[in-house]
Amino acid sequence: MALRFVGIDPDTDLEHCPTVWADEESGELVIQGWKAGPEVRAACESNTPANGPVPDSEEIIRIPARMVPMIRKACDAVEHSNVR
Repeated sequence: MALRFVGIDPDTDLEHCPTVWADEESGELVIQGWKAGPEVRAACESNTPANGPVPDSEEIIRIPARMVPMIRKACDAVEHSNVR
């Protein structure tokens, strides 16, 4: 696994710090964020084509909009990796 650190929430308090990495080997983004609460989870589960529960192997997370530039940077990193 070749994780490349891309960025951390600039407003972090160092205990709750959404973070973005790019896995350039797999071509995936790795995102740490706040767990979505039950209301957000329920809204997501009822507002998808599958209309079902989130599998145990997945999680809904929240990240602040101020991190969008970091996510774009991570997207660029995996898009330009050797994975297609």
